[in-house]
Amino acid sequence: MSDDIPLSALFGILAVLLVLSAFFSGSETALMRLNRYQLRHKAREGHRGAQLAEKLLERPDRLISLILLGNNLANFAAVALVTLVALRIGGEPAVAVATVLLTIVVLIFAEAAPKTLAAMHPERIAYPAALIYYPLLIVAYPLVWLINVLSNAVLWLLGLRDDGSASQSLSQEELRTIVYEAGTMISRKHRSMLLNILDLERVTVDDVMVPHNEIVGIDLDDSMEAIANVIRDSEHTRLPVYREHIDQVIGLLHLRKLANLASHARFDKESIERLVAEPYFVPEGTPLSIQLLQFQKMKQRFALVVDEYGDIQGIVTLEDILEEIVGEFTTDPASNEDDVVRESDSSYLVNGTANIRQINRVMNWSFSTDGPKTLNGLILEYLQTIPKPGTCFKLDNYPIEIVSSDDNRVQLARVSTQTAP
Repeated sequence: MSDDIPLSALFGILAVLLVLSAFFSGSETALMRLNRYQLRHKAREGHRGAQLAEKLLERPDRLISLILLGNNLANFAAVALVTLVALRIGGEPAVAVATVLLTIVVLIFAEAAPKTLAAMHPERIAYPAALIYYPLLIVAYPLVWLINVLSNAVLWLLGLRDDGSASQSLSQEELRTIVYEAGTMISRKHRSMLLNILDLERVTVDDVMVPHNEIVGIDLDDSMEAIANVIRDSEHTRLPVYREHIDQVIGLLHLRKLANLASHARFDKESIERLVAEPYFVPEGTPLSIQLLQFQKMKQRFALVVDEYGDIQGIVTLEDILEEIVGEFTTDPASNEDDVVRESDSSYLVNGTANIRQINRVMNWSFSTDGPKTLNGLILEYLQTIPKPGTCFKLDNYPIEIVSSDDNRVQLARVSTQTAP
């Protein structure tokens, strides 16, 4: 009966089969290459093609079976049709030539070209394809179900089983990579803030706290004149109140409460002690992400960091954590509270007590923050000794010269950025 069909009709049917093969091949690549998060966003916006594509991809095994079923039917039908055409035109010798030609045509026009196009523009192909596949899957569901059962049985016999561990959720590092590579879609400042938020779990209160030896507070064992000087010179609105030393802290004083004392001439130690609020303690090593939530839960802005023995190690504030996200906003970056003084375009004098994370953030440097918290600690860890003035070395690719030191620590160092990356 095939001899009664004109060759032009057979070639027309062959062209249709090749188009179907190209459609199945290209749409498979497009659907599998879709960004799942962009797809979810489109679907929530009401895009019909995206909604259907999302439903299809909920069971990718069924979708793949449907696509392979259609693709193989088209390809096998094309092979049979080419064989008939070759026999009619040139007999059996022409079958081999026709098979080779069909293979080349299928590889180029039904595989490579449509898949490359789909990889470059997945959404433009996947969404229209989903409008076709969804009803087609309903019609062919019994056959697709049977194919799935048989293929899963083969995998089961080979010891390959679906344990349900596959997840579309992103790890922190994967999310960090997405934010970092967002390019112009997110401004540099906002990208930096998002990355800083992701880093909050890595950073602890120890990294941002004011250390024990730099705490400014009110010692009730001092004279009233000394206490008044501390209050007058304070750059902070909250001060810890203690006796003799900070480990014997009594509470926290908000300087705003002193206004009433001053107006009634009742500025004395007993009145100050009555105004203090109960201190809020947090353990050292607490991640900033947790501490930020604790500040919110406890409605606090100021906490004393204590070690396992209960000794106070430093002070952390809500502003310290916010600066880890948005950058410096409570101090002048140019002065950095005298921790960093510019000598020349590529040379800086840095206080040994300068916090590494803070000077990295303000000066855009890249000293290691995995170990010691101060420049002095970083230098001592690297040299394993207290260096003498004039000692020169390179630390984290920054040339450093010790300007002054004593028996206990490095007081001042000169940092050069000329050869730093």
